[in-house]
This record gives sequence, C-alpha cells and structure tokens, in this order.
Amino acid sequence: MSDILELNHINKGFDGFSLQDVSFAFPTGFIMGYIGPNGAGKTTTIKLILNMLSLDSGSIKVFGKNNMICEQEIKEKIGVVLDQPFYVDEWTLLDVEKSLSPFYQKWNSSKYSTLLKEFHLDAQKKVKALSRGMKMKLMIAVALSHEADLLILDEPTSGLDAVARNELMDILSTFMTDENKGILFSTHITSDLEKIADYITFINNGKILYSSTKDDLLEKYYIVKGGNGALNAEQKKHVIGYREHSVGFDGLIDRTMLNALPKSVVTEPSNLDEIVVRFTMGEKQI
Repeated sequence: MSDILELNHINKGFDGFSLQDVSFAFPTGFIMGYIGPNGAGKTTTIKLILNMLSLDSGSIKVFGKNNMICEQEIKEKIGVVLDQPFYVDEWTLLDVEKSLSPFYQKWNSSKYSTLLKEFHLDAQKKVKALSRGMKMKLMIAVALSHEADLLILDEPTSGLDAVARNELMDILSTFMTDENKGILFSTHITSDLEKIADYITFINNGKILYSSTKDDLLEKYYIVKGGNGALNAEQKKHVIGYREHSVGFDGLIDRTMLNALPKSVVTEPSNLDEIVVRFTMGEKQI
C-alpha cells in the first residue's frame, strides 16, 4: 500500500511564525484529517503541497513523485476545495467550465453537467449568487470533473450549516468508495472528521504533535472530572489542560495514568475537539 501524500521534514519560516520539521504521510484509500487551532500552520502546509509557497527545506511527494519536479503531472490529479472559491464572481457556472477545462487533459464535460444537476446547481447562475454551501459544492464538482485522485480540502465546512456539512460528508464518502483515491481534510471543526477520517495529523504552533490513526488517538486519552481537592500536586501534573472552576476541575489524561487517580474522579471517552483544546492549553507533546 503506497502513500498518496508524504511530507518529509518540512521547514518554512516567516516573520513571527514557522513550520518546523513537519512530517506526515497517509496511504491511498484513506482520509487524513489535518487539525489544529487557527494559525497553527494548516493552510501554510497546503500552500507548500500545491507549490503556492516555496520550501526552506524538506521534500513533498504526491503519488510518490516530487511535487516540484512533477508539478504539472501531479496537479492534473489533485482537486482543491478552499474555504472560498477563486472563480470570478461574474462567471456563470458554465463560464467556470469554459475557463478551467482547458487546463485539464481529462476534463469530462458530461460529468460536470451531471454533478451540477446532482448538487442542484443552476448552470446559468453566477458565482456571486451562490450560497456558501453551493460554492463548496461547485468546487467539488470542478475537482471531480477532471478525475482527481487526491482531494485537498482547506476549511471547507467553515461557516456551513449542519445540513450543508452533512451533504459534504456524504459526497466525500461516495468519493472514497474508490480505493485508489485519498483526501487531506484540513479543518478546525473536528466533529466532521470524527465521522469520516481514518488518520489524524495534529499541528500546533507550526509543529506536529501527532500523526497516526484516529482510533489510536481517541483511545489514548480520557476526559477527567472531579471535585476541588480531589487531586494532589503530583497527580495534577499528569492532567493535560488542567482547569479549575467553582465546583471542581476537568482536563485530559493519558489512559495509562488512569489507575493513578483516586476513585472519586469521573472519567469518560474523549473526542478530537477536546484533545485539540487541551493540548493547545497545555502546550505538551502527544
């Protein structure tokens, strides 16, 4: 099983921020969720994958090929869905096809037309007249119309209502019925990823804190809650994102440390959102 995307020791510096030794990979046939708080480095990483920014050091392989040396070949097989489309507002959806289709050898006009109908998009409508959810569907229609094998999604559900987000999950699930496809899904709305992601990469302040399977991450940590004074100073050191309030405390803990806690402490399974929040608060390495 080959990796569809592989980043090796990526470094990129800016004034006041840098990506530091970023490495992760995931195999064909799976969805990688790329999570972290706003400003953690997710969009910068995607721009480097797409050669919209140049690397300071490191290497990126897409479909097993160097993303700079084989850029044109790779981009033929990548579909990109951003938080906002880059199409001209005055274009109709037919204009979108006319403008983009010449750039792709495998553009399929019949498939584009079918997808517009399936997504309930009027081909005569202008881009500026589309809702947030409709624009997202348009970008996906474009991506699927040139037979993309890798979808790269950068905050596609930000600002969408629950119905539109569920529609997107259904579209992505259908796309992934082909085991030769893959998705990199960057978002800070982690509930979306709990439904569909196979792997998770967690970035904070430009550094990778975790990159492996979603299930392993969720099984590793538990939410803990208890009354004031339930933990001694040594026990508190093991609680990630420890927070006290008027009636007690809460936080996150590695499951290997559960036996060290008093029986009065309540534990429950964690979720991706809680993990991101607590590790961001605690500034610890997973």
